[in-house]
Amino acid sequence: MTDSRQEPGLAVLLFIANRALEQRATDAVAAAGYTDITLAQARIAARIGPGGTRVSELAAQARVTKQSAAFLVEQLETAGYVERVPDPSDGRARLVRLTERSAGMAEAANAEVDRVLGEWAEHVGADRLAVVHDVLRDLREITDPWR
Repeated sequence: MTDSRQEPGLAVLLFIANRALEQRATDAVAAAGYTDITLAQARIAARIGPGGTRVSELAAQARVTKQSAAFLVEQLETAGYVERVPDPSDGRARLVRLTERSAGMAEAANAEVDRVLGEWAEHVGADRLAVVHDVLRDLREITDPWR
């Protein structure tokens, strides 16, 4: 009897790897004591640039409505992870900026990402994982309007 299931395509494989990495980082954040942040909030927070980012840009990057992004930012602000500050380039606009409280959360997530990538390199070989990284970085030139 033959197996009628086919191997998943590249898009699904990328999604599976991303989901596994994201789950590990989320679990590490919770284990570090940051239990008041949801995955949706973390996805928005991860897109905030070093100098701050407008809610409309966060919404576009996360592919959610501006209202949804604003709601998530409001929750993050209430929890103390972000603050809203005037945009120096446009006095009418506001930027969302990460606060010091978010630094520990980011540290926990980034440390876990490093562990996971180390496990992946051990599993498939550091050279092969580096090739995947290089290819995805090259593809970013044509796939990421926010690069």
